[in-house]
Amino acid sequence: MTSTLNTLKDTATRVGRGGGLWGAAALLWMVAGVAWGADAAPPPVPNKGDTAWMLISTALVLMMTVPGLALFYGGMVRSKNVLSICMQVFVTFSLLTVLWCIYGYSIAFTQGNAFFGGFDRFFLHGITPDSVVGTYSKGVVIPEFVYVAFQCTFAAITPCLIVGAFAERMKFSAVLLFMVLWFTFSYLPIAHMVWFWAGPDAYTDANAAAAATATAGFVFQKGALDFAGGTVVHINAGIAGLVGALMLGKRVGYGTTAMPPHNVPMIMMGAALLWTGWFGFNVGSNLEASGFAAMVFVNTFVATAAAAVSWTLAEWAFRGHPTMLGAASGAIAGLVAITPACGFVGPMGSIVIGVLVSLLCLWSVSKLKLWLGYDDSLDVFGVHCLGGIFGALSTGVFCSPTLGGTGVYDYVANKVGDFDMAAQVTSQLWGVGTTLVWSAVVAFLAYKIVDVTIGLRVTEEQEREGLDTVEHGERAYSS
Repeated sequence: MTSTLNTLKDTATRVGRGGGLWGAAALLWMVAGVAWGADAAPPPVPNKGDTAWMLISTALVLMMTVPGLALFYGGMVRSKNVLSICMQVFVTFSLLTVLWCIYGYSIAFTQGNAFFGGFDRFFLHGITPDSVVGTYSKGVVIPEFVYVAFQCTFAAITPCLIVGAFAERMKFSAVLLFMVLWFTFSYLPIAHMVWFWAGPDAYTDANAAAAATATAGFVFQKGALDFAGGTVVHINAGIAGLVGALMLGKRVGYGTTAMPPHNVPMIMMGAALLWTGWFGFNVGSNLEASGFAAMVFVNTFVATAAAAVSWTLAEWAFRGHPTMLGAASGAIAGLVAITPACGFVGPMGSIVIGVLVSLLCLWSVSKLKLWLGYDDSLDVFGVHCLGGIFGALSTGVFCSPTLGGTGVYDYVANKVGDFDMAAQVTSQLWGVGTTLVWSAVVAFLAYKIVDVTIGLRVTEEQEREGLDTVEHGERAYSS
């Protein structure tokens, strides 16, 4: 038994130092069990159904980006820039996938301090096919490689969202350098602040819970809920996009020359792929294939549908025409808003969130942008940032069990705890405010560094010619 105990202690130490979100906690009970006569409790092993679902979810999120986001953005720009925007999405995703495996995973999902993780998983050191991390359920684990891959897709798609804000005017080299800086100093710490915690198995009693929470990320310690990335992904990227749009300035001819989307069917196809892939994004964030995951699936489904209908009807009423671009934009707004909430609200709350966020985002892209005079080419701020803020705050409201939500689970008592809406909304504000300030500051400094070193923007002549030929020597269409 001593040999077995030592083996388990070594495993717990290895996984706990760098095992991602919940690695150490998922193994603590094994160590304790062996120490007190544990022929009783075998170590937890991943369920093949959970593992299969997480692999599928990872592939679905990959589909969201390439081809989904690339097609969605590609259809929205002018024909002379469609390959440029697709290239920015494709190569950014690829570059950051590599960086995630080198250092990103370790900084985001190992224990360090409240803002940054540690270095134990650099180059994915120590991860084997037998390494596991915990889920939201006590005693349930999944392979750590699966978790690495799943979270990689989040880390790589988030910076890709930003390119829509400065589309059609930023150098390709500048895009890549900015992405490396922003990924390193904004995405990774925000992911750590919001999502890193010791895991449910660490919450055995009040003292253990306090000790475990003290090792968690800053925003997690504040009690903010973000099931699948309202703060980490959408607010984070959206505010960085606005900073970029302001610092680069408007496109040549903006406000005087018509700049309609060049291919609306491409937008529709991209939006459809995003909607489909988003089930991996949201439902995969449950980390288990369960009835709870089914609820997340339904919430994601109905919020998006409600938002698409809401935007269509509002546009029809106030502009006189329901458009395909509007319906697609509404669907994306609904997906953004339900992302932080999908694991905490019920289907009826999801519908309300979808209806209201579309109205907010429609107003922001049609009125607010004109009033403030910024050129956010593809409305990254208006949809992702504002939609993410609305979703994050709505989570604090519709999480209430009296409104059909799940409440907040108490892992010490092993039941849903008493719900205080005012306190939860305050916690949500901590998450929103921290993300806005941190990301905006990092984005500003990153853009400045890029501008001083290699320059941000192409010349006016190059912009008029189009980035496809100037930057990449290609044309999307032969005639």
